[in-house]
Amino acid sequence: MPYLLADDLPTESAGKRFRAALERPGIYRLPGAHNGQAAIQARNAGFDGLYLSGAAMTASMGLPDLGIITVDEVTFFIRQIVRSSGLPLLVDGDTGYGEALNVMHMVRSFEEAGAGAVHLEDQILPKKCGHLNGKALVSPVDMATKVAAAKKASRDIMIVARTDAAGVEGFDAAVDRARLYVDAGADAIFPEALNTREMFEKFAAALPNIPLLANMTEFGKTPFYTADEFEAMGYKIVIWPVSSLRVANKAQSLLYAAIARDGGAHAMVDAMQTRAELYETIGLHAYEELDASIVKTIVPEAVPQA
Repeated sequence: MPYLLADDLPTESAGKRFRAALERPGIYRLPGAHNGQAAIQARNAGFDGLYLSGAAMTASMGLPDLGIITVDEVTFFIRQIVRSSGLPLLVDGDTGYGEALNVMHMVRSFEEAGAGAVHLEDQILPKKCGHLNGKALVSPVDMATKVAAAKKASRDIMIVARTDAAGVEGFDAAVDRARLYVDAGADAIFPEALNTREMFEKFAAALPNIPLLANMTEFGKTPFYTADEFEAMGYKIVIWPVSSLRVANKAQSLLYAAIARDGGAHAMVDAMQTRAELYETIGLHAYEELDASIVKTIVPEAVPQA
């Protein structure tokens, strides 16, 4: 139903709903959704939470994931995803967009936009994707200060501390940083770019009773594991951050190549979402029913292809 109807809106904050999801048995599965349409499709597939990746946001804007975008640009994505899906959303907060006060501003802005959780990382700007080389880290104390600031600014939104130390300073340093971040107020820990089952299991063993997040990104340092496998290793959340964007981008490249080759898109029709499917996904008729001045749209019949 349309988000315009008050009865369709959640009665609890996104943060409370995100926390409640973590209290359930099993692992919380959060596919990446890079826009409102993707968010609806993920919800319709049965997911009850989503992830908004900084890499997906920047790539969709034609930019690299180097900490270039601003808080206000991210809140635009948060609002459309939360509004369209109604689901609790974990948001990539990069390095917090500055120091302690900037982090607090980010947390308040994201929570007001409808985010249920945000993760903050311990890289130095310009940051890089967690599975790339050449990362540099802030001091553990500086990051702990940011985590504490984020916690002070939060109302219900969960604060997830990400550490990239495993690939920079070593596994033990990553564990030490994670413990410090928990002491500073982090609700969960995101150990980035672990690359063996043993590392995942050892990290979980080193931080018992702390919700841990696993990043199942493609083309990175982490081998492919299923949600059930991550759960067995001791993880409570798993994300697939850029998968939806990768699939959409690949499909678009094939479309443009076909138009350039064939002088039209006719060869790609079978790979397209139909007009009827689009209207069903976005709930066009439900919106039309809210305003009697709008004549109900009749979906044109498909034109036979020559």
